[in-house]
Amino acid sequence: MKALTLNAPAKLNLTLDILRRRADGYHDLEMVMFSVDLCDRVTVRLREDGKILVRAPGTDLPIGEDNLAGKAARAFFNETGSAPGADITLEKRIPAQAGMGGGSSDAAAVLRALRALTALAFPLRRLEELGAQIGSDVPYCVHGGTVLAQGRGERLTDWPDVPPCAIVVCKPDFGLSTPALFGRVRVDTLSRRPDHGAMLRALEAGDLSAAAAQAVNVFEEVLTPKEGETIHAIRRQMLACGALAARMTGSGPTVFGLFRQEEDAARAFEILRPRFSQTFLTRPLAASAGEV
Repeated sequence: MKALTLNAPAKLNLTLDILRRRADGYHDLEMVMFSVDLCDRVTVRLREDGKILVRAPGTDLPIGEDNLAGKAARAFFNETGSAPGADITLEKRIPAQAGMGGGSSDAAAVLRALRALTALAFPLRRLEELGAQIGSDVPYCVHGGTVLAQGRGERLTDWPDVPPCAIVVCKPDFGLSTPALFGRVRVDTLSRRPDHGAMLRALEAGDLSAAAAQAVNVFEEVLTPKEGETIHAIRRQMLACGALAARMTGSGPTVFGLFRQEEDAARAFEILRPRFSQTFLTRPLAASAGEV
């Protein structure tokens, strides 16, 4: 039985801006996203009985086609007209419901693995379009690298890689509802928006400090006092340890800090990890680090 194992990298939002609510109920977004080397491992085996099975040992994630990875396999077979079936195993490291695209990245890895295993002539752009049917972050996770994502997240423009740095990722012990956060946003009252022109210039110059200065996530403005208490405490701790920026990623509640010095990141990790078990040290992935 053919099998392939791929990394499924987490994504972080260097910026996140909400431009407007659309007629279809979604929002037009503009955000800079990049991949890091905190990864799940996804193993895909082709089956001959047409079934799609998903396992994620040690988790309570849904199995089968209730999981984004299973939905990705079904979408691929429906699109290509092939239906050999798939046995999918997820080795999870990316925290769930964390704003880090873990489920989306697993789904993207399934799409890439099936393209390789079936040896079909399936261009990357078509794989991204297929991913958009599964979830808003899936096209980016298929693509990888550092990008400006627009629309619902499906319009991707390659940007220069985030400069080398150390990153601390810390997820509080609670989740946030993405629909609830969107429901709180009033676009015309947001007080600080990302300056994407300045961010692009910083990345083109390889200037980590200048890029960090432009890191903004508008969702931070609509946190409740209870939510914000923990999230902002983590941000303050990272900044106190020398982070150039500390921001919530995606719809949270995970906070990440960008550090120039490895020892500063290690100190922040050592302080935060005893309180928050889902704390990690990681680094940006270059665009060339993608697989398959």
